[in-house]
Amino acid sequence: MTAKRLGFFTRLLDAQPAAERYRLATLQIQAAETAGFDSAWIAQHHFHEAEGGLPSPFVFLAQVAARTRRIRLGTGVITLPMENAVRVAEDAAVLDLLSGGRLEIGLGTGATPASFQAFGFAATDRYAVFQRHYRTLQDAWRGEPLGHDENRLYPAAPHLADRVWQATFSAEGGRRAGQAGDGLMLSRTQPRPADRPKAGLPDLQHPIIDAYLDALPAGREPRILGSRTLFVADDRAEARRLAEAGLRAALDRFLASGHSVPGRSLDDLITAFDVHVGTPDEVIESLAADSALARATDLVFQVHSIDPPHPLILRSIALTAEKVAPALGWQPRVTREEPPDRVEAPPSTSAATAGHRAVAVAH
Repeated sequence: MTAKRLGFFTRLLDAQPAAERYRLATLQIQAAETAGFDSAWIAQHHFHEAEGGLPSPFVFLAQVAARTRRIRLGTGVITLPMENAVRVAEDAAVLDLLSGGRLEIGLGTGATPASFQAFGFAATDRYAVFQRHYRTLQDAWRGEPLGHDENRLYPAAPHLADRVWQATFSAEGGRRAGQAGDGLMLSRTQPRPADRPKAGLPDLQHPIIDAYLDALPAGREPRILGSRTLFVADDRAEARRLAEAGLRAALDRFLASGHSVPGRSLDDLITAFDVHVGTPDEVIESLAADSALARATDLVFQVHSIDPPHPLILRSIALTAEKVAPALGWQPRVTREEPPDRVEAPPSTSAATAGHRAVAVAH
């Protein structure tokens, strides 16, 4: 494996109007860059405010690119079945140029069945639609004709075919990502099989990693992104108080998405949600026990579904870079510096403050 890279992930779930959500997420990404993080990732969700606040990730990342210098910018994920693949190829090519070549493209099939009908097909067809759109996307980036010999992608972007990541819950999905030579995106949590209700997250993800590595073409460098929920605080009691509020608020949706929770104590919820929370020493200990995360090339951390207030997210970002990630094998590649042009709040939201977030289960 190559040296580990460190990423910050957000689903833009602050309990604020959309403009304020976008402003706060931008500030968090800028803080991650200042702290030395290698990448920032944002999710795409349509329609459902409480599940994710961003339907247009390329638009959002374009303004983030203008306010940062070096941090890589990734989609985690584009719900490809719901998109026009040629437009995704074009938007990605333009954004990569505007960002100075910093774009990473994570793709997924989508996880909210109710959303698919608005895009003209049933959720049960999403895997077949994904494969069709994926082939079009790759053809476009590689300069293949699109419907007519004269229709080829402009601006050309053959390099983007090597910056794709596929998100999956299954070994078969890991195999497909490996065969394609793409990166593998592992979720921060996933439902346990009915016959293994107490399986640990690493138990479920090692077979995915194995299938990915077995299928990866010879000479192709593995790229394995391990996403985890991480909230680091200076005070243990405060961290646990916020974790309890966030996880209990998320519990009904968590159960509805197929997860099970063996008990209702805070420690039961922390275990069921696969959360790492506490002081730096505590989260270092719990993350170090995650044997699947140890195999990742990219450590990507998010605060969902704890969703603490914005100032504490910024503090968690700083503590992660200063204390936690170095203990897991990460070292910053650049001198930490202040990013340019801190974004200001729009007039209608300048007085808003970051409260506790609406909470949902991530991919």
